[in-house]
Amino acid sequence: MTQERRVVYFYDPECGNFHYGPNHPMKPHRLTLTHTLVVNYGLTDCMKVYRPNRASMNDMISFHTQDYVEFLRDVTPSNMHTFPKEKLLTYNIGEDCPIFEGIYHFCSMYTGASLQAAKYLNNEVTDIAINWSGGLHHAKKFEASGFCYVNDIVIAILELLKYHPRVLYVDIDVHHGDGVQEAFYLTDRVMTVSFHRYGNLFFPGTGKPNSSMRVASC
Repeated sequence: MTQERRVVYFYDPECGNFHYGPNHPMKPHRLTLTHTLVVNYGLTDCMKVYRPNRASMNDMISFHTQDYVEFLRDVTPSNMHTFPKEKLLTYNIGEDCPIFEGIYHFCSMYTGASLQAAKYLNNEVTDIAINWSGGLHHAKKFEASGFCYVNDIVIAILELLKYHPRVLYVDIDVHHGDGVQEAFYLTDRVMTVSFHRYGNLFFPGTGKPNSSMRVASC
């Protein structure tokens, strides 16, 4: 008889309370709507639901630079004007990646959920771990990109690599998972497979099908 697979689902009810700004296409409130669907379909009866721990500064600088994460911690919409414009440009802050209220807490929530999911897998607490709030795959080591500030995927994979010799990362977002690919480009311990749209200046403009032997892009 096949043993039933153990599933855990990480959800922080505060994650949907953040707002990127008027007319911005990234809407964290959709996380609340997604959770409502999960509950109303009775899916929570099939898995254990946990409120995740928040990622710490040390967790986030396992991939990102400390000065960048400290900037995310310290900046607010009201004090943003006190930072040099060059610094804002360096960190790619702008229309796509605006500074909004609680940005650091938002990042620590979704990153903490992905990191805890990886730890549960490493310690064999579960067979499947779900975090709908994560997957911000465009963030780079030194900067924000494509609505993404902290790359929770990279941080989770780094945790998995503590226990596993290799990790396969499959990205099914319509946009190329450039941040994850770039992070592991020089190692043979992580294979990234990205199924995305490419061409006609579609963001982020990377991920040709024949772009590298180290990755697979479709």
